[in-house]
Amino acid sequence: MAMNREQKRAMQRAGQLDAEGSPVRERRDPAQRARSERVGARQFLAEVRSEMRKVAWPTREETIRLSIIVFIAVVALGALIFVLDLGAGQISHYLFPSKSITSTTTELVLAAFRGAP
Repeated sequence: MAMNREQKRAMQRAGQLDAEGSPVRERRDPAQRARSERVGARQFLAEVRSEMRKVAWPTREETIRLSIIVFIAVVALGALIFVLDLGAGQISHYLFPSKSITSTTTELVLAAFRGAP
């Protein structure tokens, strides 16, 4: 079976291969393996710091430009969804006419302004 380095290392960590790459017949205890792989807080933070140095951070101009693009896209999609919802509501009111609470309340308010009881 052909495996690349990444697959071999993953299988070694799982205890399925030994250091030479040959299959292991017995399984290791996962609790014992987890204890041996843990590192201290200081080493963890040092590794995090070294990894964060490798990150390709965007420039200020890139961040602003991409933020504007995202904002415009969100507003455009929000407007599209609003229009589609409004249209679907109008179609459903046309197909299934009913007297809703809102229209009854509106009629009562208008009647009160006209002076009707």
